[in-house]
Amino acid sequence: MKGLWGNKVFLTVFITDTLENIGIWIRNMALLYYVMETSGNNPTAVSLLTAIELAPILVFSIIGGALADRWNPKRTMIAGNLLSALSVFVIVYLLWQGMWIAVFFATFISAVVSQFSQPSSTKMLKRHIPDEQMAAAVSISQSMGSIFLLVGPIVGTFFFEHWGIYPSLLTMAGLFLVAALILLTLPTSSATATEEDGTLLSEIKAGFAYVKKRPALLGIAITFSCLGLSSGFINSLEVFVVTDRLLLSKEAIQWFTALDGLGMLLGGILASVYLERMNSRMVITGGLIFFALSVAVEVLSVWVYVTAAMRFFTGIGMAFLQIAISMFMIKLVDEAYIGRVSGTISPLMVGLMMVGSFVAGPLMQMTSLITVFLIASVILLIAAWGCTRIKWDSAEVTQDGANHLLEHKQAQTLS
Repeated sequence: MKGLWGNKVFLTVFITDTLENIGIWIRNMALLYYVMETSGNNPTAVSLLTAIELAPILVFSIIGGALADRWNPKRTMIAGNLLSALSVFVIVYLLWQGMWIAVFFATFISAVVSQFSQPSSTKMLKRHIPDEQMAAAVSISQSMGSIFLLVGPIVGTFFFEHWGIYPSLLTMAGLFLVAALILLTLPTSSATATEEDGTLLSEIKAGFAYVKKRPALLGIAITFSCLGLSSGFINSLEVFVVTDRLLLSKEAIQWFTALDGLGMLLGGILASVYLERMNSRMVITGGLIFFALSVAVEVLSVWVYVTAAMRFFTGIGMAFLQIAISMFMIKLVDEAYIGRVSGTISPLMVGLMMVGSFVAGPLMQMTSLITVFLIASVILLIAAWGCTRIKWDSAEVTQDGANHLLEHKQAQTLS
């Protein structure tokens, strides 16, 4: 862990990620409250914010991942921060002119830019962090996400209540500009083969072929898909667990969400210490089984303390599961394909999460809350069973990945 904090690249990415997270949460809460006030608490307007955040992941993640592999990661990250800041300045001007609908444009642009900068950040870590420190790096990143899940809404609400929409958005822009300046200290990396040659379409096709030929990556894709579908069922109906099963007010859900975030924070810390010593396949399979059982217990419980305990331990398990999958991907995927692999797999999870969210409500009306949650649990168990059927031989996959660039170049030459 000491060596990791002494790594200049990791420390730079950590600091800039922290600044960006603060800015994003200030933006999220400011826009949420502003839209509610301006639209008269219109639920369609509020839900549109979430849809706009998810839609670019489906549309741009594949393109963004491929371009991230072709572009210099340092320049891409800096450009992403500058574009995010610039878009906010434009929105502030439009709001000043009375065009409040422009807040949706701001959210859309920010979500699109993230599809280019996030794969570049992962690529930079892949280049400059030793494999033995990767588990700790991913765990720290996961822990930071959990911390902001807890404190982000508080910070964002504080800014909006005390200073309003304009200072909040300008603060976010300022944080992104500072992050861009800090990113200038990153080392300039030499271009890889995919950064120099090949058309965008050929690189996207190569990314799909890369995933298709590797059983371990196919297993991760299936796992992400099942997690997305089951999460869509669960997340959209969790408030009914609180109101219908526990007979509490809907506002009480915030405390269960906080317990979930606290569990993920603790899980991230534990994973940074123990995950490197554990078998990744067993962690992923065991995490899916535990998540499936906890979903069933949560919906069947009518006791507050049992449900609260399950939310807390589910957070711990999910942290281990997510970190194990992320670490596994970073280690197995060749550096030149990180963006495209992420752009291939991420839309599966997001797309199925949206499908699950749309289907959950009508399915609950046709059956029951317990039925929907148990279906989600069964989906997770099927994913766990699928993981046991896949060969997760890391040495074989890594060697295959090392040879793939040569195969691709030869194919381009022949064509």
